[in-house]
Amino acid sequence: MTIRQPRYSKEEFARRGDQIYQTQIRPQVEPGSHGKIVAIDIETGEFEVAEDTMTATRKLRERLPDSQTWVVRVGYRAVHRFGARSLNEQI
Repeated sequence: MTIRQPRYSKEEFARRGDQIYQTQIRPQVEPGSHGKIVAIDIETGEFEVAEDTMTATRKLRERLPDSQTWVVRVGYRAVHRFGARSLNEQI
């Protein structure tokens, strides 16, 4: 089993993932996919959409085993939330 190593700093990883989502993927997935998870390879822009993080990530890594995966929840500021305050605000 190969251990994946990040090839970018945390800041660059987040910048790339957010930029790809906002400019390339969001217009394609937002209508009708609210609350679903998008797993994005930040190097190629390839992505998978699924109901949960594990499924989206697994589907992407089946196609791109060495992917640098960034995960987004459609229509939310964060993939998961902690505490009682809702993050259900449109991006």
